[in-house]
Amino acid sequence: MAEKVSELIYDEQTNTYSMDPEQIVRDDVEKHHWLNTAKSILKDWRLYLMLVPMLLVFLFWRYLPMYELLGSFKATEVGVDVADQLHIGFANFKTLLFGTKDLTYDFWRAFRNTFLLSFYGLCFGFPMPIILALFFNEIKSNIMRSTFQVLTYLPKFMSTVVMTTLVAMLVKGSSIVSGMGVVSQALQALHIISPEMAEAGLLSNPNLFRTIYQVSGIWEGAGYDSIVYFAAVIAISPTSYEAAQIDGAGKMAQMRYVVLPSILSTVVIMLITRIGSLLSVGYEKVLLLYDPLTYQTADVVSTFSYRLGLNGDSQQGMASAAEMINNLIGMVLVIGANAIARKASDVSLY
Repeated sequence: MAEKVSELIYDEQTNTYSMDPEQIVRDDVEKHHWLNTAKSILKDWRLYLMLVPMLLVFLFWRYLPMYELLGSFKATEVGVDVADQLHIGFANFKTLLFGTKDLTYDFWRAFRNTFLLSFYGLCFGFPMPIILALFFNEIKSNIMRSTFQVLTYLPKFMSTVVMTTLVAMLVKGSSIVSGMGVVSQALQALHIISPEMAEAGLLSNPNLFRTIYQVSGIWEGAGYDSIVYFAAVIAISPTSYEAAQIDGAGKMAQMRYVVLPSILSTVVIMLITRIGSLLSVGYEKVLLLYDPLTYQTADVVSTFSYRLGLNGDSQQGMASAAEMINNLIGMVLVIGANAIARKASDVSLY
């Protein structure tokens, strides 16, 4: 009869103790853990070598810039290292949120514009890649599908400067070089806009900036973003479609009861990541499209920080504080969206 005592097994017949075989294996694994890890790395060294560029990108463009966040709590001094500047606590944050009238108004206006541009992009831009993926799935000809996919992917591979230049040329007024853009002429011919508005240029109208921004954003990124959803759609088993057809489901019913439930987890994950970047409007596109006439609806936190930190009095500490507030709110949004998704659908990022 053998009796297990802690990690040893006592044998009454021989009056001896012996180690549990499973424990021997566990001890051996723990003892040689780092050796086994090193052997695994050496075995697949080519794969780990491919990680080096990504790690360097994260190091130089994600982690090292965090050192400059100290500037949010320091009095900005040109030519002085951030660590040596005078510590002023939360003074920059107080000035932005509750300080001088003009500066506080400009910050909250930029924050409102950032939220609205992202929110409209979420409402109108997020469903478009899903619709495109469903459309691609219904095209039976591989040649036609590939052609449409390439045409929708191409705008994503244009630089922001080229894309914004095309947008400006399409909606320009008669004051840029000569003549009006094609879009301006078409809208005027349809009597959607007045001749005066067309002459001035649509980008100079603050009421139209958000519409132009969203339409150009959908044109630029919808095709490329549809890749993820199309991959999820084509992974659906054909037997699911066959079962739906036997039950008498048409194309729309198959999309509703087969396709959409099957890609729901992918949609939820992408939605959470999109909400996480809700307040991360890239300043490049806005900076190239807006002008002082459209600050009312076009100025976002990134461009506000750009002007505050590099123009005028060069208030780098204030600009850094503005970006930190924006990013902290974005972090809260992604945590909240993840928690809601986990409770509502049992699908979450973590």
